[in-house]
Amino acid sequence: MKKRFILPMALASVFFLSACGGKNEEQKQEEKEEPKTAVDALQQFADQAKTMQTKPAVDPVNFRELKELLPEKVLGLERKESSGEKNGAMGFTISRAEATYAGNSDESVHIEIFDTGGVAGVGTMALAAWTMADIDKETDKGYEKTTKIEGYKGYEKYNNESKSGELNVLVGDRFVVNVNGDNVSMEQLKSILSDLDLEKLAELK
Repeated sequence: MKKRFILPMALASVFFLSACGGKNEEQKQEEKEEPKTAVDALQQFADQAKTMQTKPAVDPVNFRELKELLPEKVLGLERKESSGEKNGAMGFTISRAEATYAGNSDESVHIEIFDTGGVAGVGTMALAAWTMADIDKETDKGYEKTTKIEGYKGYEKYNNESKSGELNVLVGDRFVVNVNGDNVSMEQLKSILSDLDLEKLAELK
């Protein structure tokens, strides 16, 4: 199970929203409450985007440091492949490391770690738009919600029928960790995330 991101389009969307205009500080404080309409929600998103865009960019860490945080085994599944790279788009740079795990059963897991330091807040929005939202949705098939995971702002989604899900967390306002799995439970995905050294990740510079 693997995500693909079209970074240039995502960044372009962020810049468009951040250019939609802002409001004064008093209005921004008032709008920390839940937006009443879709228009309010869009304006709130645009205001937050503008704020995040002003965060200073730093050089992303070497992707090899991110790869070192990927475990050799998860849930008894062997690491089948791992890779890392540094990508640039629109003058910005992001580091990424990922690994896929599988065994003799139908279970499979995919872990990704991104460092968005090179694009600061803009990169975070492009790769983790859920950080700007408040989601709580449930159907007969499953659910999705924003929440706190291991003390970090996160997002979780699970499909009961396919037994597939994902966990995403934002660490240190720059690192995005995604854990996806097929034929696994949400409890198993959470155990994988808890075994990752997120504190060490947060300390990388």
